[in-house]
This record gives sequence, C-alpha cells and structure tokens, in this order.
Amino acid sequence: MSHTQTIRPPVGERVRLADYNPDYHGAFASKAEAEERLQAARDRLRELQSVLYAEHRHALLIVLQAMDAGGKDGTIRHVMRGVNPQGVRVTSFKTPTPEELDHDFLWRIHPHVPGKGMIGIFNRSHYEDVLIVRVEQLVPRAVWEARYDHINHFERLLADSGVTIVKFFLHISKEEQKKRFLARLHEPDKRWKFSKGDLAVREKWDDYMRAYEDALTRCNTPWAPWHIVPADRKWYRNLVIAETLVETLEGLNMRYPEPEAGLDDIVIPD
Repeated sequence: MSHTQTIRPPVGERVRLADYNPDYHGAFASKAEAEERLQAARDRLRELQSVLYAEHRHALLIVLQAMDAGGKDGTIRHVMRGVNPQGVRVTSFKTPTPEELDHDFLWRIHPHVPGKGMIGIFNRSHYEDVLIVRVEQLVPRAVWEARYDHINHFERLLADSGVTIVKFFLHISKEEQKKRFLARLHEPDKRWKFSKGDLAVREKWDDYMRAYEDALTRCNTPWAPWHIVPADRKWYRNLVIAETLVETLEGLNMRYPEPEAGLDDIVIPD
C-alpha cells in the first residue's frame, strides 16, 4: 500500500479493493485538523452552485454507492450543507416497483437526471442492477453482464448532453460496518435504520466486493469516472468528496451570464 492513496482508479485497469485502505486519512491526524479545509470546500461549493444555476449550461450528477451503513445519507447531509436546496435534487432508488420492472432497467433512472443548472444526487443508482441483482441472482447472468455496456452508453449520452457525472464508492471495511450496525442497535434515535435484511447482505460481503470491483473496473470511463473514497472515517470521507466536487465544478470554467444591456442607466422609481 502506497503512503499516498489515490481515489481515482486508472481507466482501463482492473480494480482490486484490497489495494485501497478504507481507513486511509491522508496527512490528517484528526477531524479537527480537517475541519477548516472542509468548511472552505463547502463555502466554495456554494459559490460554484450559484454560477452553475445562473449559467444554465451544465448539470452535475453525483452518484453515491456503498455497502449498508457506508455513509451515503451522512455524505449528503454534511457535504451539501449550505448549498441552495432549490438547486439540488436527491433521489433514493429502492426496490423497483412492478411498473418499473415492466420496463428496461434504466427507465426509472432517466427522469431523475438533473437538468441544466441543477445538481442531482443518486443515493444508490442504476448500479444496483449489476450489484444486488447480480449477487442475489435476480436475473440470469447474461442479462446483468450486458448491463455494463448499457450503463456506459447511457452515461455517455448524459455526458454528451451536458451532464457532468461524478461517481463515488464509499469504501468501508467490514469491521467498520459492524461498529455502525451496533451503534444503530444501541442508540434509540438510530435503531429505526437497522434492518434484519442488512445481515443477510453482510453474509455475502465477499460476493459484493467482487461485484463492486467489476462495476468499478468496467464502468470507469473518462466521461463518468469512479472515485474510491476511504470511508471508515466520516470526516475524511466528507472532505475528499467536497474537494472533489469543487475541483470538478471549477473544471467547467463556468461564468455568470452577461447582464442585460443598459442597466447602468436604470433608475428605480419611488
């Protein structure tokens, strides 16, 4: 394991999650040391969101995937703190409805893609169709195998249409998941989040890691890159994601629209 751990797996190379330490926290010794940088990133994110909305040329789609208790909700709550809620839409994808199952697997996804000027956040996503669907054998192998290409083409369509896609896998260890499950069981205000079904998924941890490795390898493209975020320490996870979003939006070289001509001569009547 290198001392400095990248979060961007190289496009075209096989991803091995064993090469990524979920407890990695860079040069920071504590949450307190990272707090100032996190706040600066949130402030900048708020500024960039304002330009994104005003310019109305780009959209930002944030995809969050993780094992149960991986921190998707916490990421949304802490990283997006301070942004204008009118410009953000969060979609949580649950078990497909009968109507959704009557269509192709991307049918339920497309309507929730953000429009120009907006930020969309997927809490789980179309990747469930090559993760839980694969591990739980909900469809034949030939069906889910074809979906990697379908996803890449779908994301290319979005990118070509002005949607910037940033995908985050919140990488937690099995040990950290156990701690978070125990916290949910023992803290009254968290117990509602615990489901017995989470334990059945946990029993297939290795199968899910293999499924994630395939998704991270086969759907890691220049137009929709994956980021593997060390997520055992929530504060480091938040910092990494906030700074990545800032870097992504700054890379769009956005500008406020030119104001209407003749405004210098405007007099506001009494």
